Amino acid sequence: MFATYRPILSLLRGTAFLLAASGLHGLLLPLRGQAEGFSTAVLGLLGTAWAGGFVAGCFFAPRLVRRAGHVRAFGAFAASGAIIALLTGLWIHEVSWIVLRAATGFTMAGAFMVIESWLNEKATNENRGTVFGLYMMVTYASIMAGQMIVAAGDIRSDSLFMVAGIFFCLALLPTAMSTADTPKPLQDVSLDVKGLYVNSPVASVGCLLIGVANGAWGTLGAVYGARIGVTTAEIALMMSLVVVAGASLQLPIGRISDRTDRRYVLAAAGAGAAVFGLLVFFVAPRAGAVVIAMTACYGALAYTLYSLAVAHANDHAAPEDFVKVSGGLLLLYGFGTMIGPVIGASLMSWMRPESLFLATALAHLGLAAYTLLRISRRAPVPVEAREAFTTLPSERGATPEAARLDPRTPAEQEG
Repeated sequence: MFATYRPILSLLRGTAFLLAASGLHGLLLPLRGQAEGFSTAVLGLLGTAWAGGFVAGCFFAPRLVRRAGHVRAFGAFAASGAIIALLTGLWIHEVSWIVLRAATGFTMAGAFMVIESWLNEKATNENRGTVFGLYMMVTYASIMAGQMIVAAGDIRSDSLFMVAGIFFCLALLPTAMSTADTPKPLQDVSLDVKGLYVNSPVASVGCLLIGVANGAWGTLGAVYGARIGVTTAEIALMMSLVVVAGASLQLPIGRISDRTDRRYVLAAAGAGAAVFGLLVFFVAPRAGAVVIAMTACYGALAYTLYSLAVAHANDHAAPEDFVKVSGGLLLLYGFGTMIGPVIGASLMSWMRPESLFLATALAHLGLAAYTLLRISRRAPVPVEAREAFTTLPSERGATPEAARLDPRTPAEQEG
């Protein structure tokens, strides 16, 4: 049995280092930028640049992989990530960081597409669910580990940038040394907005708004923590627990949605995330423990929304359209993450640090209101006709290749 999973475990080790590097670098930049006196607008643009680079990578990276091959392309992406991480430590400048952050998003999209297509190639119909579950476990654990490394270092020194570069290099080794056969060439990515909306208006609008909220928090959450005076260790714990809380609640909420109209669950979770966001905005806590507890409650609901929206879209989609729908929603989510940091930064500059949660609350309230509106316009999908809920990692960028790895994908679409 272990021999069956050996090639997959090698790829997952590379994924773990890649995500740890991404989690560390992604948290370090806003904290160091805050310490250097960068404006909130600039810090927000770091997130917008990353999301823009990631979406561009989803469209253009497959061509690079087809030209160079999976191993060489992944090596180039991982090495580029290491170079960028080191450059951001050597060159502390607002404009250069924004440009480099866009390049990071592009390289991460390419690296993820290579890994996800490779995992998909090695998975079989019998173990696809296990492989997908292992991939989710590695995703959540590695992001949290990378973020917690920030708490152990000094954000004003160059050492954490070096550690991020080392992790990017370590991500290259398992793949470069693997003897597994390379997968089939990556397929080009397309986006049919009209088709997605016709299939599920709630999921299409929802994924865009969820991207707005998650993009704002993911980029500016650390800035919010620094502005209100909590310690670096508490900021790292706060950002990590938001992810963990969202991961832990996905399955229970998903199972509830399997037994009722998912739109009610989606609207309730969106409204709940808005309530916790507004609670932070109005209460304006300053004690580290209280901030961590309140943001964890926020994350527990906010980070279940994407999986619910995708599950609802796939309830309406034909089996042969599963990959197209899931991949398209990922791109809509990506566009939302480009918008969110700009809105969040604008409100934080205009009002106070807690205004970040006003930005997320507006997006979540919009999601809840639109979902309730659509409930009155369209009948629910019968329980027996629904796809089973599956957790999805919305707290980091996912590529359309991840949809092919999803165990719900029909066998004829796996290749």
